[in-house]
Amino acid sequence: MKKQPLRVGLDLDGVLLYNPARIARPIIVLFKKIFFPKEKYTFHYPADKLQQTVWLFLHRTSIWPAGGLNDIKKLIVNKNIEVYIISARYEFLKSDFKSWQKKIDPDNLFTGWFYNDTNEQPHFFKEKMIKKLKIDVFVEDNWDIVKYLTAQKLAAKIFWIYNIFDRNIRYPNKFPTLKKALAKLR
Repeated sequence: MKKQPLRVGLDLDGVLLYNPARIARPIIVLFKKIFFPKEKYTFHYPADKLQQTVWLFLHRTSIWPAGGLNDIKKLIVNKNIEVYIISARYEFLKSDFKSWQKKIDPDNLFTGWFYNDTNEQPHFFKEKMIKKLKIDVFVEDNWDIVKYLTAQKLAAKIFWIYNIFDRNIRYPNKFPTLKKALAKLR
């Protein structure tokens, strides 16, 4: 019997794309607690044009593909994995999302690219897509989303790409880089 390839889901910003701004996560969490206390268990949606412009600028800090992209492509070509990009980027970030899709996957090796075009809460969107796509392993860099997905007892293993300030948080499948997470897949 032929072995099925592992179905791997990857977040975009901070996982497939290197984003140096993600080191500021603890500061953003503090900012959120102070200025958006009612959003304790939700993610902020930038509703007006000014907020959306700031959001676009923040997402443009994803500056290049993370180390490991060539490893991913080799695993795909060797039929070891199928890759699905599952990004929580909101609908107004569609053009930037599509631009990265063309840059990273010009040969259409990845099985699917999905973004949050209905502006759902990011953790709910990712949970829904992991279930819908029957993902075996999902790689995420946002600790709040990792905690949420892990608590849902999904069939998928959740791998976490942590930043230097979060390195002391205990979690069984945490990695400093995508390349290290890929090594665990092998």
